[in-house]
Amino acid sequence: MNFPPNFTIEVFSAVLDSPWQITETADGHIIVGSKKGSEVVALVDEDLDGSFESKIIVANGLQNPAGVVFYQGDLYFAEMDTIWIIENIDSWLNSSSESLPEKTIYMNDLPSETWHGLKYIDFGPDGSLYIPVGVPCNICLEPQTKDPRFAAIHKYENGKLITVANGVRNSVGFDWHPVTKKLYFSDNGRDWLGDDSPACELNVVNEEGSFYGYPYKHAKDVIDPEFGDMIPSVDKEFVDPIAELGAHVAPLGIAFYDGKEFPEKYHNSVFIALHGSWNRTKKSGYKVILVKLDDNGNYLYQEDFITGWLSNETAWGRPAAPFVMSDGSLLVSDDKHNVIYKVQYKG
Repeated sequence: MNFPPNFTIEVFSAVLDSPWQITETADGHIIVGSKKGSEVVALVDEDLDGSFESKIIVANGLQNPAGVVFYQGDLYFAEMDTIWIIENIDSWLNSSSESLPEKTIYMNDLPSETWHGLKYIDFGPDGSLYIPVGVPCNICLEPQTKDPRFAAIHKYENGKLITVANGVRNSVGFDWHPVTKKLYFSDNGRDWLGDDSPACELNVVNEEGSFYGYPYKHAKDVIDPEFGDMIPSVDKEFVDPIAELGAHVAPLGIAFYDGKEFPEKYHNSVFIALHGSWNRTKKSGYKVILVKLDDNGNYLYQEDFITGWLSNETAWGRPAAPFVMSDGSLLVSDDKHNVIYKVQYKG
């Protein structure tokens, strides 16, 4: 694999089934969701050598529990239509109990459609749980017209879903700028408009409830051939992405670097996992990029951070979600090769 000088990358754990979102508890336990599996697991370093070669099942019997987040002592994890909570997760992990911890439903007011149905979850600076809901199609208008939960990012507040960003085709990655506290999110562009159109996106929410164009407009200037002629009748202000990431690269998890281990260049800028294309003549994505922002969170440039999952049009792995650990290192899940990598700076 290829990465910048003075960095190292090694396999952190290889005992996983399609690992997706990653979280870390207050006691330093690493917990991982699964894209295709049925379990949420905690990783175990039995030999205390930095290699997490064992796992503990935290919850099972689930439907694609991709999203996980630790917040104020509790673990939250998301199936397609339900979010669960396990309270005081560290107490259970430290107890060596042989029975599974009790899980309870935190909320289940989510659509059950599986197309673009995987959930990526996190708590915002306001203390609310944020949840994206993709559209169950490539390009369509009817589902979100009938059910406003589709094609949007919501926060769960006082028992209700409140829309934070609308006109979002399929976001499965978001994070908050460490300084400005604004929400940034990735969005996957539609298919079947050619190899090079439209670009996938990185967006920022400057005003809650903003509209990001889907299905009428994509990227910064791609008018949809099926729905674009309806734009004059759409009584909404369209918000363009702050960065175009390339066509069909499939951006998934994103993470602002708020640690201290990496050089200053990386601080308060964002890592994005480009999962990779599936219907492009020549494959694109299959890498982790850095999007560099200025002090105010404005886009400056983007560059490759880790490459090598794609070789001669053969993809042996697909990065899914980056996660900044409490020690300042970076974890990256790979849901095709079924591993998590750890990236450290040794300069």
